Amino acid sequence: MVLAEMTWPEFREVSRDTVVLAPFAACEQHGPFLPFATDAVIASEVAARAEAVLGKEVLLLPTQWLGASQHHLPFGALTADVETHVRLVYETCDSMLQAGFRRLFVLNGHGGNIDTMHLALRQLDRRYPEVVLASASYWDVAATEIASILEGPLKRVGHACEVETSLMLWLRPDLVRRELIRDDHNFPAAALRGVAIARSAAEWGTVGAEGFATRATAEKGERLLQAIVARVVAVVRELRHTRPDGGRETDAPGEAAAGQE
Repeated sequence: MVLAEMTWPEFREVSRDTVVLAPFAACEQHGPFLPFATDAVIASEVAARAEAVLGKEVLLLPTQWLGASQHHLPFGALTADVETHVRLVYETCDSMLQAGFRRLFVLNGHGGNIDTMHLALRQLDRRYPEVVLASASYWDVAATEIASILEGPLKRVGHACEVETSLMLWLRPDLVRRELIRDDHNFPAAALRGVAIARSAAEWGTVGAEGFATRATAEKGERLLQAIVARVVAVVRELRHTRPDGGRETDAPGEAAAGQE
């Protein structure tokens, strides 16, 4: 179910145990070969394809394209500051929680949003302790599947990398400047594995990218998209069985009653 396509009477009839799926992205530079809309294109497509599979199991919200992207300003971005973005995530989700929904999944498509979505959901949890509040970046829920498909030395999502470039070659090849694709990387030393270092996009390399985009292909993009969507569908279906404390219910909301005559 797609919220933006509903009328209010239709919205009122949606079960409040339906999982609300809220995609968040960004509008920022992606090197000289991918467009500003990259994160929004990918997050929107993943969410839309998941909704097409899930149907009435999910209520899909519009993709929020404004992200926490201050670290991309050296090359160009539309951005909210961190505090504003926390409020943006909070208030988007709060709108659905005030309407009575009890299960919510924030699907993230931009690295800069990770901290803000975590902070927003922690604040919401204090107000709505009886609600299941979940969040994840698409690359984290599908990390194993993504790594198995990639050929370059970076086995995760970077920025304008093998993953994002492959996905865009599959989804919107008309927006990819193929002749400008190049690798760019300036990764911290191996001894700093697991350490977060605050860096702007200008410090990653020379063109605002991070990764091995020359390994990207449209065929990989199709495989990546299928794998990511399958994992998002699996997460949403499991959230239908999840209690606020993280435990698992025996039946999804409504299933036990539906099975009784």
